[in-house]
Amino acid sequence: NLKYLYELDLSNNKLTGDFPASVLKATNLTFLDLRFNAFSGSVPRQVFNLDLDVLFINNNNLVQKLPPNLGSITALYLTFANNRFIGPIPDSIGDIKYLQEVLFLNNQLTGCLPYQIGKLNQATVFDVGYNNLTGPIPYSFGCLDKIEQVNLARNKFYGTIPEILCEISSLKNLSLSYNYFTQAGPKCRKLIRRNILDVRKNCILDLPNQKTPLECATFFMRKQACPNSKSMFRIPCDKNPNQVTLDQERLEEEQGRTSSLVSYGALNPDRIRNL
Repeated sequence: NLKYLYELDLSNNKLTGDFPASVLKATNLTFLDLRFNAFSGSVPRQVFNLDLDVLFINNNNLVQKLPPNLGSITALYLTFANNRFIGPIPDSIGDIKYLQEVLFLNNQLTGCLPYQIGKLNQATVFDVGYNNLTGPIPYSFGCLDKIEQVNLARNKFYGTIPEILCEISSLKNLSLSYNYFTQAGPKCRKLIRRNILDVRKNCILDLPNQKTPLECATFFMRKQACPNSKSMFRIPCDKNPNQVTLDQERLEEEQGRTSSLVSYGALNPDRIRNL
């Protein structure tokens, strides 16, 4: 009933029980930080209808599928890391048009990445490391023109690393280690040499430090296909994967800049300083 309550920070306590549904009454909230507690159960779907700029719920014991209305939220920063979210990332994620940073790392997510992720044209960070996701990287990732950090490490992704992704000039870190990728083209290999792209422990057998041929063969005998495999080649922007050229001068300029990433700071118990 506090109509002028805009920010609520309950982080770094020992709060337990269900997600505090009382926050749903604070309809003017723009900042909600519940990280580093022991909340359990699920997040009410109505949370994603709030007009939030920031939602930090990482480092709890939340267990549920990501809701279909995930895309209804207006957030700039979403941090769901270090919980036990399950199931696929819903297609509606592409509707969060101002989303800048999203961290789903260290959960139990499954399924294939939806091509709608490529609609997040304001995103600078996309992190789904340490899950059970699979399938190829959607070509739509090439539309993420502002992306700086992409972490898909420690999943079950496979196939060819799209050259259209490796051509993004703002990219500073692309971590694909401990998956089952089989091919990297010349532009991606340039990023490997520049220590931007990490492909350790994959199945690119002409590169060093890969999985064994037996490990790779065993995986591909039982790999999971994506239900809508054609969508992996959909590109929701005006780029052609066969014609995109790399602007090397812009790449050098972007690599020299320092950016202030907010969401990774939420993975430490300290107060967030960059907002």
